[in-house]
Amino acid sequence: MAPVNPFEDPLRFERRVPECAVVIFGANGDLTKRKLIPALYRLAYDRRLSAGFAVVGISRTPMSDEQFREKMQEAVQSFSEDTEFAPDVWEGFARGLFYVAGDVNDSELYQRLGRKLAEIENSRSTGGNVLFYLSTQPSQYATAALGLGSAGLGRGNGWQRLIVEKPFGHDLASARALSDQLHKVFDESQVYRIDHYLGKETVQNILAFRFGNGIFEPLWNRRYINHVQITAAESIGVEGRGAYYQEAGALADMIQNHLLQVMATIAMEPSASFRANSVRDERSKLLRSIKAMAADEIRASTTPGQYGPARIGGADVPGFRQESGVDPQSQTNTYAAVTVFVENWRWAGVPFYIRSGKRLPKRVTEIAIQFNAAPLAIFDGDTGDTGPNLLIVRIQPEEGISLKFLSKRPGTGMKLRPVSMDFNYGSSFGERSPSAYETLLLDALIGDATLYTRQDMVEASWAAVEPIQNVWRETQSDFPNYAAGTWGPAASDAMLARRGHAWRKP
Repeated sequence: MAPVNPFEDPLRFERRVPECAVVIFGANGDLTKRKLIPALYRLAYDRRLSAGFAVVGISRTPMSDEQFREKMQEAVQSFSEDTEFAPDVWEGFARGLFYVAGDVNDSELYQRLGRKLAEIENSRSTGGNVLFYLSTQPSQYATAALGLGSAGLGRGNGWQRLIVEKPFGHDLASARALSDQLHKVFDESQVYRIDHYLGKETVQNILAFRFGNGIFEPLWNRRYINHVQITAAESIGVEGRGAYYQEAGALADMIQNHLLQVMATIAMEPSASFRANSVRDERSKLLRSIKAMAADEIRASTTPGQYGPARIGGADVPGFRQESGVDPQSQTNTYAAVTVFVENWRWAGVPFYIRSGKRLPKRVTEIAIQFNAAPLAIFDGDTGDTGPNLLIVRIQPEEGISLKFLSKRPGTGMKLRPVSMDFNYGSSFGERSPSAYETLLLDALIGDATLYTRQDMVEASWAAVEPIQNVWRETQSDFPNYAAGTWGPAASDAMLARRGHAWRKP
């Protein structure tokens, strides 16, 4: 069969972006070059963008439109790994790239931006539709939003939307304060808080898997599920971002946003429809149902960790405290494991174990759902370690789903052994999966907020995490407590062992 031509397949064009402009604050940064522009180029390659689509880049670096286009071409050629560089596609896309130099703290920048957007509206017929993307330091989010408001750019012809990158505050109070500032210019319906984990194909597929099939949903409750493990492991260290990471840590950087959102998707109730607010209502309700823990419970049900130096693959690997920009006495957690309970009828008593860490043995993100054992062992001939029934959702690096169950071994007797049924995205569909940023940018451009985080969800996540932060902050940890290249501190294993469980080795 001949390969599908993306320019001739009408099924790929169901969701097309209307005429509009995207304004990227922080256009000279890594996120823009590595993710945003390559994602927008891919949408152009797939003919999802309108002829009048435009991008306005903003940063302090002086640059002409042509220089900006050259830099973005380099970015697309360097970072669009699974998309060919098509000169004709790029030529049409590049005609819509513009640049405005300025500092987000300078009120004149927003006046210049307003004039540029007016020119683009006249020349490219964008109808006043604008998506503002804040790819800046978090401390500049409110400044940029208020600057847009002072120039009258938060309202006007067409629609205006605002994408905000994480972190959404550093605690509950700051998250609320940030939203209050954003809401002075943009309604909540205009604010799109982006969490790239929710744009990953397998995370989206959780909804299809649960609610599009009649097989598993009847088992999706405390009667049949023993516990759930969510793991996000990285094999790398802080990669030169020690100064930033020292202020964040694994708990705030990964669990408060990405992994609690994944958990909410796994555990939420069925929504009445697949409309944005119906789905987000259920995710929010789940997050608000997380059990609040007292200080003693937090100490028993959570584990902070920090990696120390080790020798891996014949090379010496520094510990976190030896990384550039890190305090030699730092108490920052580079590993965090928490036990979460949901207080509702579906999940009461079922532990959700969530862990994330740097300098672990491998890069992997997965959800492992362990089912209860059969109520009676009737196969006397089975003497081996058969293991539990598991449903494993792999988010990265290879997206897919595995079901592990027991089967009779060939031969006489009834000896059982674990076997797997595997679904792999790449081999099953034989086509490319869009990147998370492609999916999420397309959604924002067409006004679909289903995969975006609403303010009440942000507040519910911080309400669950902030008490843990406070206890850890008040406790002097004996760091480092795990060597680089291992699966984390021994206390994390003991946390599960107290309930008769053990971490799965991905």
